[in-house]
Amino acid sequence: MHNYSDKVGIELHTDNPGSIRYPLMEDFLTLQGEGTWTGTSAYFIRLGGCDVGCHWCDVKESWDAGKHPLVSMEEIIGRVKNTSVKRVVITGGEPFFHDLNPLTTALHESGYLVHCETAGVYPLTGEWDWICFSPKKFKAPLPEWYTICNELKVIVYNRHDLEWAMEQAAKCTAETQLFLQPEWSKQDFLPEIVTFIKDHPEWRLSLQTHKFLGIP
Repeated sequence: MHNYSDKVGIELHTDNPGSIRYPLMEDFLTLQGEGTWTGTSAYFIRLGGCDVGCHWCDVKESWDAGKHPLVSMEEIIGRVKNTSVKRVVITGGEPFFHDLNPLTTALHESGYLVHCETAGVYPLTGEWDWICFSPKKFKAPLPEWYTICNELKVIVYNRHDLEWAMEQAAKCTAETQLFLQPEWSKQDFLPEIVTFIKDHPEWRLSLQTHKFLGIP
């Protein structure tokens, strides 16, 4: 396994959970806005750090992990416990920029379902109840993610992305749920996505409903 301690900014291999810290950009209780779990309550933990480089990324401020405070795992989980939520989503940035074994273990021990959203460019760490895999053209994902993901979500920025989505789906298992989601600035491309899904019913439409609702 890679040593992620230099990225997190602290040695993670310790018997003291209170000393394990992650660069936390933001965390919040909201409704899941995209994909399979749209409309369900979830607590989002957004970690800083990403080198995928999507030019249309709407959280570019998450890219530099060093710009975000290192927050103890104990404090992060304490904030989750102040809510009645049952599901936690770890996202970024690119969450697997960090070793997530300690965080997912602690969340599971506290009784939470743990989901992630990833571009799959780093090896899997941690234990997961749901993996949303969203590969990007800007940095090739590792092959392992195609067979372990529960959900494939392809962001559609142009027409070629529809062909690329089919190539990505062909690498996944038959059980993987398939979603096409228009990039937020490309809503005018939505009719073409709808037509594509009519012709390819194995796919489903995902929209960033949280943005339409004006919630985090």
